Amino acid sequence: MRVFSLRAGTVGESAQLPDRRPDSGYVWVACTRQEFELEQAAIQQMLQTLCGVTLVDLHLSDLLNNQLPSHFDYTSQYDILVFRRLAAGHSDTDLAQSGAVQPQPNRRGGPPVLRRIDTSPVGFAVFDRVLLTVHPAGCTVLEQYANRLLTSATAASRAAGVQLPLGAADLMLRIVNHMVDGYLDLRRELTRQLDHWQTQLLNPRARFSNWNSLLDARIALHQLDEICEDQRAAIQDWIEALAGWEVIEGHEDHFGGHRGLELLKVRSRDVLEHIERVVHHVRRLEQNAETAVQMHFSAQSNRTNDIMRTLTALTAIFLPLNLIAGIFGMNFEFIPFLHEKAGFWWAMGAMALIAVGLSVFFWRKRYLARSGR
Repeated sequence: MRVFSLRAGTVGESAQLPDRRPDSGYVWVACTRQEFELEQAAIQQMLQTLCGVTLVDLHLSDLLNNQLPSHFDYTSQYDILVFRRLAAGHSDTDLAQSGAVQPQPNRRGGPPVLRRIDTSPVGFAVFDRVLLTVHPAGCTVLEQYANRLLTSATAASRAAGVQLPLGAADLMLRIVNHMVDGYLDLRRELTRQLDHWQTQLLNPRARFSNWNSLLDARIALHQLDEICEDQRAAIQDWIEALAGWEVIEGHEDHFGGHRGLELLKVRSRDVLEHIERVVHHVRRLEQNAETAVQMHFSAQSNRTNDIMRTLTALTAIFLPLNLIAGIFGMNFEFIPFLHEKAGFWWAMGAMALIAVGLSVFFWRKRYLARSGR
C-alpha cells in the first residue's frame, strides 16, 4: 500500500494510512486488490475520519470484483469509477480465498501483440480530499504514475512548468488518461501486424496459412471494441455527473475553484476523445482485416478462373488435332492420303495450321492472356 500526500506543490509518500484530515491538499491511497480486501476495516476507518463517510457494501464488492466491466457510479459524498486497463494476463484476488492471488496465464494464440489484449479493472473512489485506488497485483500503471508524480514534485520539474494534479478528481483523470495511452500504443502494434497479414493475403506468389492467428486477431479486436465501448460509457457518465458539480464558497481548494472545475471538464473530454480514437481505429482495423480476407478469396477465385480458361483454350486447340490423328488412325484399308508419300506432311501441316490459327484466335479473344495484377 502506498499513501501520497499532495499539498502546496509538494508530494510526500508514506506506507501508513493517515489518521487525521489534512488542513490543505488531498491524499491518494493506492493499494492492490489483495491489500484492499485484507485492510477493509482500516481503510473504512480512515475514510470515516478524513471524509466523514464510508464506502457502501455494493461499492466494496465492485472494487473487489476482478471481472467487472468499466462503469461509473456515484453517491452524494463520493464517486466510483471502474476502468479496465491492459494487463499482462494475470488474475487478481479470488474472493473465495481471502487475499489469494490465482495466476491465470493467457492462452490466446497468435503473435505476441494479441496476448497483450488482456485487461484487469482498476477502481477509483473519488472523495473531496481523498482518492482511493484499487489496483490488480503487479500493476505497472500504479508504479509508472507514482514515479511520474514524485518526479513532478521536484524543483526541476516545477521550474519546467510541470503542474501537480489540482485535486483527487484531477489525479484520477490523469491516471485514467495514462491507461488509455496504453491502448493507443497497442493500436499501433496491431496496425503493423495486420498490415503484414494483408500483404501476405494479397501476395499472389505466397500461400497464406496463418488463418488461426488471423481468427484470433479478429476475436481480439472485437473484444477490444467491447472494452473501449464500456470505457466510453463510463467516462460519458462521469462527464454528465461533473456537469452538476458546483464550487462551494470557502472550499475552492477541493478542485481548484471555478478554473479547476473547467480544467476537469476539459481533461475529461480529452480522455473521452482518446477512447473514441481507439474505438474508431479498432473498428477500422476490423474492417481492413475483413476486406483483406475477401480480397484474398476474390484473387484466388480470379486466379482459378484464369487457369481454367487457359486450360480450356489449350484443350480446344488440341481437340481438332486429336480428331485428325484419330481419323488417320482408323483401321480402314482405303483412307485419303494414306498411301501417298507426302500424306504425313500434309496431315502435320494441316494440324500445325489449325493449331496456330486457333491460338491466334484465342489470343485475340484474350482467352490466353493473364489478368493484370
